[in-house]
Amino acid sequence: MRNTPQKITLCLDLFYKGISTRKIQEHLQAFYPHNSSWVSIYRWIVKFSEKISQFTDKLKLNVGNEIQVDEVEFHRRKQSNRKGVDRNWFIDSIDTKTRYMVSSEFVKAREKKEVRAILKDIKKKVKDVEILTTDGHHIYQNVVKKIFGYDKVKQRYNVLHNVVNASKGEGFNIKIERLHNTIRHRTKTFRGFHGSIKSAKAIMKGFEIYYNFIRQHLALKGKTPSELATDIKLKENNKWLELIKMSNHISLY
Repeated sequence: MRNTPQKITLCLDLFYKGISTRKIQEHLQAFYPHNSSWVSIYRWIVKFSEKISQFTDKLKLNVGNEIQVDEVEFHRRKQSNRKGVDRNWFIDSIDTKTRYMVSSEFVKAREKKEVRAILKDIKKKVKDVEILTTDGHHIYQNVVKKIFGYDKVKQRYNVLHNVVNASKGEGFNIKIERLHNTIRHRTKTFRGFHGSIKSAKAIMKGFEIYYNFIRQHLALKGKTPSELATDIKLKENNKWLELIKMSNHISLY
């Protein structure tokens, strides 16, 4: 690309640390001779989030035996230049041991089809799930059993479905709720994902990458979830660039 890898990855890092694309543009005007518009920055975020996720989604995971699954509701603009919103959802899952976000997807609806896709992805990535914790939403009841199956020899389901219903005073799924606080802190300044479900998916995939590989987790004593859950050990200070190079299998220099 015409711009340097350092400049592009700087923009990705600033964006997921909470800076808007227009504010990033102002930063570039002050420190780089050739400025980039906020539109170019936005396109870099979408492009490289998709590229890196194609690599990270295939990694083998070494996680614990309990996965928590939940959703965050978003009101997304239907069009960037028109009034009206869609009620969308970000369905995500987290390993309680390593805090690794195992699977996530920004979807138009929270129905069986969308939940089934997340659970299938969890089953594919994590071979030894023993406990799947969700809230009391009725969709999970049958989908969990169908996806993970029944062991006729042991005469029990292959996964324990742990239902925690906060409305009944049963408490909260603390670890994934803490993750949701982090998500909302970043996304509260988003302007409707620019009216595009495709870009919303890519942006949230980028957040998953940032959370798993870039952002140090206080509960993990300054480590990232990926350091505990994967064999990937990022050594460079510019972790975004290192991930892009891994996804390309070639040097960008």
